[in-house]
Amino acid sequence: MAITLTYFGQTSLPVEIEGLTPDWAKGKSLSDIERFEIFHGNQKIPLAELFSVSGGAGDERFELNGDLARVHWVGAHMRSGQIHVHGAVGRHPGSEMRGGEIRVEGDAADCVGCEMRGGLIHVRGNAGHLVGGAYRGSERGMRGGTIVVDGNVGDEVGLLMQKGTIVVGGRVGNMTGFDMTDG
Repeated sequence: MAITLTYFGQTSLPVEIEGLTPDWAKGKSLSDIERFEIFHGNQKIPLAELFSVSGGAGDERFELNGDLARVHWVGAHMRSGQIHVHGAVGRHPGSEMRGGEIRVEGDAADCVGCEMRGGLIHVRGNAGHLVGGAYRGSERGMRGGTIVVDGNVGDEVGLLMQKGTIVVGGRVGNMTGFDMTDG
């Protein structure tokens, strides 16, 4: 059974759930997951203040529901498991991901799979800038894994990318693959 996270927040502030991954949650109780600290703007709060949590963590799967367009870092640092986002998602989904699978049924904001090392990210809508790229000041972007975007993407796709695969079904912005290295 999957963990179902339903976002009910009504805020204009960004929400960051970095580190909340199926591999982290495996074996934890629902109350442990509800106490996971997230950022709401610049304040740390328990996950349960903005998400309802149900299900079970045994099979390393998350189902995310609600308007997640301002929820950032979904699946960042993930090593295994599956995340299924039913709708749009904010910035940095799958950043520094090492394994597992993220499926987004809507659009994704900037930095999908930045500095990713393994796994699969599939965005059924459009994605923003820096898909599979490097963060400012970093020497390396994506180093492994696969990113598929069915729609359009922004600028600097694959910036400083070393390995991996990026597939885009729509239009691509400027500077695609700029400064790709052999690494």
